[in-house]
Amino acid sequence: MNIRTMQVWGFLLSVTGWIFVSCSMAMEAWKVAPIGGVGGSNIISVGWHWSSLWRECFTDSASTTRCYDFPVLWAVKGYLQIVRALLMAGMGVGVLAIILSLVGMECTYIGGNDNEKNRSVRAAGICHVSGGLLASAGYAVYAERIYTEYYNPTIAGLQYELGVPLFLGWSGCAVQITGGAFFLVSVSRLSSQTYIHVPTLSVPVVEANALRSSRTNISIISEHSTNSKTSAVSALSSKSEITAVSKAPSKKSRASRSERPSRPRRSDKPRDSVRSEVSESVSFSRSSGTSRQHINNKASSTSRGTSRQFIKSSYL
Repeated sequence: MNIRTMQVWGFLLSVTGWIFVSCSMAMEAWKVAPIGGVGGSNIISVGWHWSSLWRECFTDSASTTRCYDFPVLWAVKGYLQIVRALLMAGMGVGVLAIILSLVGMECTYIGGNDNEKNRSVRAAGICHVSGGLLASAGYAVYAERIYTEYYNPTIAGLQYELGVPLFLGWSGCAVQITGGAFFLVSVSRLSSQTYIHVPTLSVPVVEANALRSSRTNISIISEHSTNSKTSAVSALSSKSEITAVSKAPSKKSRASRSERPSRPRRSDKPRDSVRSEVSESVSFSRSSGTSRQHINNKASSTSRGTSRQFIKSSYL
């Protein structure tokens, strides 16, 4: 069944049940005790004693009714007060449920967004069920009182039977509870469609291509980062191995050098001999520099003469 159709049926059933309950509360003859009858060929007078939540009456065969209204609230019997309270509470909760169901149904355009409407329908279903249970409890209290009086041998007098309003009220409670159950089932179906069956989103072609390109770029960047990390790690490992290998022979060479026999030190010459040697080397370098300069001057003069002769011959 469709969700909207289910909510409409729930509303109709719950309202019908609430009407039955309210009508039964206002009806007469909740309990009836007939007297008299027909005996042989003689006609005997017949009458009915009946009672409701508000008064007691007697109706004779001539359809003449004499009633006695109950006094104020605190002067009524205790079970009648309980029945009245339960029925009135059920009717009040039913009115609240009707308002919430009108606000939250899908076929109405009031109540806000979908989440708020679902909350209203859920609350309406709970109120309908609780109202039906309260009203049925009131009918049960009244019926239990009649049953105990009817089968109690110590009570002398009239023996009352269950009247029509009780059966009408019980049927109305059942119908109202059924309408509330329809509301709750519709809300549960909506929540299951919302949270379990998630609709797939259609992405345009351009956005899909952009997503794919971004994924490929991310994968390429991750591959480059992993390659750079591996190359850095391999370079560090190779450097560490080279340094370890280079340190090993250097240590060996140092050890071999340390193991070589030490050379005997030369005897120090006197300071005068060292000074004389230094002065001789300085004078030799000066003489060699002057001789080199004289040779260079001669070579340059000869080269200039040859160039001038070559120029003259070329003009001739």
